[in-house]
Amino acid sequence: MRCPFCGNVDTQVKDSRPAEDHVAIRRRRSCPACAGRFTTYERVQLRDLVVIKKQGKREAFDRDKLERSIRIALQKRPVEVERVDQMISGIVRRLESMGDADIPSDKIGEIVMETLARIDTVAYVRFASVYKNFQAADDFEDFVSELRPQVIDDKDKD
Repeated sequence: MRCPFCGNVDTQVKDSRPAEDHVAIRRRRSCPACAGRFTTYERVQLRDLVVIKKQGKREAFDRDKLERSIRIALQKRPVEVERVDQMISGIVRRLESMGDADIPSDKIGEIVMETLARIDTVAYVRFASVYKNFQAADDFEDFVSELRPQVIDDKDKD
């Protein structure tokens, strides 16, 4: 593993432990050349996924891009970091097990929205506002009004 600080290719693993509910391995590394310390994560990758954008453009699936968008939606929300990591790993596993390496971007968005809806309603609305490209306050009102009957129905069941 190349050192991110000096570029040295001879780094040493100092500590390894399971992470993200045993779906990844967290490795603490050090560089003998510059004494820099950094962390890497090792995950199983079943296949190389390709995202098919709405305009037909194809690009390699980027787990980090998915993670950034989910973390932005969950910013300042009371959701534990471990829960977010599990959610992201679950989404990636679900995408990898779909059977096809080519996945439409709208399918990824739907899976993320479905998952966020179960974890945090505010994050769900935040993500939806970008995913569905809300242009005005009315778009938010319409979307939230669709949520309200579900929330009321859930409370009536108690």
